[in-house]
Amino acid sequence: MTGHREPTVVGVPNFNAMEDAAALRAAMKGFGTDEQAIIDILTSRSNAQRQAISQAFTHEYGRDLIEDLKSELGGHFEDVIVALMLPPEEYLCKELNKCMEGLGTDESVLIEILCTRTKKEIADIVQAYERLYDRPLAEHMCSETSGDFRRLLTLIVTGARDEEAGVDAARAADSAQQLYDAGEAKWGTDEEVFNKILAHESFAQLRLIFEEYKNLAGRTIEQAIKAEVDGELKDAYSAIVECVENAAAWFAARLRGATQGAGTDDGCLVRVLASRAEIDLGNIKKEYERLYDKTLQSDLEGETSGDYKRALVALLGPA
Repeated sequence: MTGHREPTVVGVPNFNAMEDAAALRAAMKGFGTDEQAIIDILTSRSNAQRQAISQAFTHEYGRDLIEDLKSELGGHFEDVIVALMLPPEEYLCKELNKCMEGLGTDESVLIEILCTRTKKEIADIVQAYERLYDRPLAEHMCSETSGDFRRLLTLIVTGARDEEAGVDAARAADSAQQLYDAGEAKWGTDEEVFNKILAHESFAQLRLIFEEYKNLAGRTIEQAIKAEVDGELKDAYSAIVECVENAAAWFAARLRGATQGAGTDDGCLVRVLASRAEIDLGNIKKEYERLYDKTLQSDLEGETSGDYKRALVALLGPA
């Protein structure tokens, strides 16, 4: 499902970086912090506007706005605000680095960030990663993952996806046949074929391939993947397939998973809301309500509290 993407944060008209910088300074100066003022300003400005505020703040006060915010705020509320203040690709690099550093790797974060983004978004992340961490993302990722899962992510990160080829029905039918032959038609699965097609073809071409697959196999590619593949490779394939068909529904399911069950996955809530607010959070809200018969806002309010809750809800835009 392509259609119209609805952001919930679009920035403000008549924007004045100097005024916002002064208001943020006032909110943090002296005794106590005016958290509501910080929320009101930063959740309604676009990322480009926030970068301008940050520059104005340093220019005027000789201080680093992110450092000042960090010293005044804490907990998950601080996480949301810092996520909003960083350029999008830098924020996602930090999240990728965090999920790979230390003991064990959180594959679900790798999948969420790398399998759902466009070629251009991936290229920006790859460039920023090397600048921030002085090592290539592909190299770091290869040391933390293995097997076909590693091969798939490496293809994505090295920019294998072909966004220029246009959509070709004959080629789509051929790819669908290859997928069928590599999966359902044989004993065991040839992941190499799946990796090649799912990581190389553009989302528009994949949409056509999946339609052809259904005509050919009599069931959807999702059903085939769930039956043929398991573990993180299955999750990665499913993320690509679902984002091709309806990215907003995939992210809605991710948020639902973060609010249900034992404990809340705050990392996921912050990351999805902060990184999708200027892209398609409006669509994600609608899909959430359609899929779960509850509003995203009501589930967030049930799972979070205080300034953290207010900041997340503000990102959702008008109810």
